[in-house]
Amino acid sequence: MPDRDVETVRDLVFYQYAKLIARSAFGVTDGTAVKREHYGFVKMTFRRLKNGEMNWSDILREDRQLLESEQACAYCGNRDDLTWEHVVPRSLFVHRDCPECDRLQGIHNHVLCCRRCNSKKGTKGLYTFFKDEHAGERRFYDFIPSLVEKKYLKTVYCCHECAGTLLAKDLDADGRLTILDLDEVVKRHVR
Repeated sequence: MPDRDVETVRDLVFYQYAKLIARSAFGVTDGTAVKREHYGFVKMTFRRLKNGEMNWSDILREDRQLLESEQACAYCGNRDDLTWEHVVPRSLFVHRDCPECDRLQGIHNHVLCCRRCNSKKGTKGLYTFFKDEHAGERRFYDFIPSLVEKKYLKTVYCCHECAGTLLAKDLDADGRLTILDLDEVVKRHVR
C-alpha cells in the first residue's frame, strides 16, 4: 500500500521511483525495507518529484546500465537463449502514434530476457507479471530488478499521459490505489 499522500496514478509512479532512488542511495534490497528504514528520504524525494523540484534521471542512464550489465535475463537471471523484450508491450495502442513512439518502440523500453520469461510475460504489465511469477508472495514487487522497474515506470508514465489516466485514482476498481493500477493502461490498450 502506498503512502497516504499518494492519490493518483501520477503520484504512484513518482512514489515508486522515489523508493528506487532510496534503494540505490542506501543499498537497501527491497522497497518495504527502504520505506521502513528511510521513510523521510523517500517522502522528501517523492514530494520533490511530484512538485517538479526534482526530475528523474534521463532514460539514457538506464540504457547505459543495461549495456554495461551482464548478459542475463532481466527477470530471472538466466544466461541462455536471450532475446530483447519490451518491458511495456510494443502492441500497446493508446492512440495512432504508438507504433511510431520512440518511448514505446525504442531501446528505452527494452531489456534482455530469456525466451521463457518473454513468453510468460507476453502482453502483461510488469507488476502483473511479477505477481503471477511470485504467486503467494505478498511483496512480489520486491523481486523486480531496479533497472527494469525504472524503465517500466518511465515508459508507463508516458503511456498513462497519452491515455489521460495520470490523475486517475483506482483504475482497476478494486477500491484502492495499488501498483497494479499502473498496469491498467497495458490491460486496456494492448492489441
